[in-house]
Amino acid sequence: MTATPETTIREIVATDYRTAAVFQRHGVDFCCNGCRTIEQGCRDAGVDRRVLLHEIDAILRTPPADVPRFAFWDVAALIDHIVAKHHAYVRAALPALLEHTRKIAEVHGQRHTELAHIARLAERVAREMHDHMAKEEQVLFPFIAALAEAARNGRPAPPAPFGTVGNPIRMMEREHLFVGDALAEMRQLTGGFAPPDDACATYRVCLQELEAFEADLHEHVHLENNILFPRAVALESGARS
Repeated sequence: MTATPETTIREIVATDYRTAAVFQRHGVDFCCNGCRTIEQGCRDAGVDRRVLLHEIDAILRTPPADVPRFAFWDVAALIDHIVAKHHAYVRAALPALLEHTRKIAEVHGQRHTELAHIARLAERVAREMHDHMAKEEQVLFPFIAALAEAARNGRPAPPAPFGTVGNPIRMMEREHLFVGDALAEMRQLTGGFAPPDDACATYRVCLQELEAFEADLHEHVHLENNILFPRAVALESGARS
């Protein structure tokens, strides 16, 4: 594949996830807004597209070594991977993240007034992700798996209780955008999750946890927005055409 200004960010990252690091390094959103073209993404981020395209092409010309090609995975396997890796990570990471954001806001909040807002954002992210993952695991993912199974066996698409699969997908994408924006705001407020000189050990650990949570979120949202959800829409469209 060759990247051009008109290629969508979604297509590039779905083809080779190594390119995500290029977009991230240049501050170009590749997960929540992956439907934009490279031209649009670079313009929005104030990035020279020629530089970015050169870096992407260098990666695409190099054969990947042991990099999962998620775009070619079976739908059921992709869902299992998302739940087992990313949903499990969120559930495991949030309790400590909430405890630490609250603690550093209490201890350091007078000198670093942004910490109270960060603690509130973390609470909102936790509530959003808890409800979001439950809706995916209990409603959307089983329906997508049923769509894939019906296509595999040559059967009609199962009836959708929500009209069309695009309706819950749009809801999930809006929720992804909210959480992504919240983490981006935390990054901005902390100067890129950089600890101040007076940060204690808990403060430093908390910023590392936030950075790790954001990194996992980017891959998590990419797999859903850029790979799983378009596959689901295509499966439903094919079954009903």
